[in-house]
Amino acid sequence: MKQNSWQHHMLLVICSVALLSAGWLGITGLTLLVALVPLLIISENLSDSTRDWWRMCLYAAIAFLLWNAATIWWVWIATPIGPITAAIVGTFYNLCAFMAYHYTSKRAPRALAYTLLATIWIATEWAYNSADVMTFPWLLLGHGFSGDCWAVQWYEYTGIFGGTLWALCSNIAIFEILRQRTTTAIVRAAAIVLLPIALSVALLASYTPSDKSTQISVVQPNVPCYEEERIAASKFDPREDVKRLMADVPDDADYVLMPESALAYIPTIGSIDESRLDFIAPELKALFGDNLSGTKLITGASTIVRYGDNQTTDTAHHYPNYGWYDQYNSALAVDSEGHVEDIYHKGKLVIGVEAVPLKSLFDLFEVDLGGVSGQLGWGREHTLFHSNGVAIGPSICYEGLYGSYFAGFARNGAEVMALISNDGWWGDTPGHRRLFDFCRLRAIETRRAIARSANTGISGFISPTGAVIGDRLEWDEEGVLSAQLELRSEKTIYTLYGDWIARTATLVAVLAALYYVAYRVRKRNYLVD
Repeated sequence: MKQNSWQHHMLLVICSVALLSAGWLGITGLTLLVALVPLLIISENLSDSTRDWWRMCLYAAIAFLLWNAATIWWVWIATPIGPITAAIVGTFYNLCAFMAYHYTSKRAPRALAYTLLATIWIATEWAYNSADVMTFPWLLLGHGFSGDCWAVQWYEYTGIFGGTLWALCSNIAIFEILRQRTTTAIVRAAAIVLLPIALSVALLASYTPSDKSTQISVVQPNVPCYEEERIAASKFDPREDVKRLMADVPDDADYVLMPESALAYIPTIGSIDESRLDFIAPELKALFGDNLSGTKLITGASTIVRYGDNQTTDTAHHYPNYGWYDQYNSALAVDSEGHVEDIYHKGKLVIGVEAVPLKSLFDLFEVDLGGVSGQLGWGREHTLFHSNGVAIGPSICYEGLYGSYFAGFARNGAEVMALISNDGWWGDTPGHRRLFDFCRLRAIETRRAIARSANTGISGFISPTGAVIGDRLEWDEEGVLSAQLELRSEKTIYTLYGDWIARTATLVAVLAALYYVAYRVRKRNYLVD
């Protein structure tokens, strides 16, 4: 294993990048089970000197930065600062775990070094996932299995942090085969890799669908996101296109979904003052036509809440002669007469666009995503919509990345999920495909069926096992799809307890770090070998 040439090490770095990236490029996430082995080999080949610590840090940083570049480059199309910021922050978090391992493995028992690698990695992923503003959990290792739902049915117990733990433990076990070259190491690695897959296959085979269901339709209007593109496509006012599509919705549909900020593209509606909802009722009723008297509409909108002379929230803006107000990215529940029955405000905002850290600096990079931009108001409630005795959880775009937040709707009693999105900002790139796949993991975690309506690619339906139901509307397609989705009321372990693996890993990381300090103190005092 011992080779110290920089050419050999760079070849290992490139190998690690390819293995890390495969799951986000639509190939398979199973390569994650060996993706860190090349970096572990480099670490093994280097010494415990300060110079080699920095060399290892450089190799690992190159690997993690290239992994980001290979998988989130498409964010640049909408906002150049986005992938740069995400790559820097994500690489820093990954380096915290890997360099803690490299340093400790040269100075303490290897089991302790492996423990720090796994627990610090998960703890930093959790920090990146849980933050309000500096958060972009796209490259959490557990998300890499979004194309391999058959292998991770146990996410209903663990969530994606179980997938991260599986990947890290598998890498460690496989690396130990190279180090020890023993039958015991091979058997241990085989068990770590194969037992979770066997459990997943068993869970999938024993799954029993619910006998309760609801009929949902999703509309994909395919309206260009950027204003100049809408003008060029003669879709600056998409009302007639939407009405034509709504006419294809079955009259027995319980719900019909339109995408995120769908109403923001209608010039006569635009941003909606929530104190004047009745004024837009005629416009909303006109969208329904005459065939949907028993159907509820769930649609995206930009809404405004006014506070008068008081700055009620930290995110409020002030406009002369208008007063203080918050603007929200919202989902509306609308009856067939055009009356807004309920409103849900988006609770996970897109960094640099909807949630702006260091606002005076980031104002330079704001871009209009989802019909609204700048610092938006934060939604704090998992509001449910109801129709014909069915409770549906409305979720908006980016929220599909956050397992624990998404599960909050199921904790509140949602029997089925509706996710509305607008994925057209990034063109025909891997972005919209992975957003759909991440929803498949959310379905497994909560065991809730999901109806997804995107402005353009991908709209469709997902079963509680993460399987795609029927056809999908792909990129640059326009149309309507309908399906019967099963309703479920039981709560999974993950729904009840959220990211319990991440919380446990964080505690273990702290204890392991303290143990390392104690070990080194005893070592200096010659109390251990």
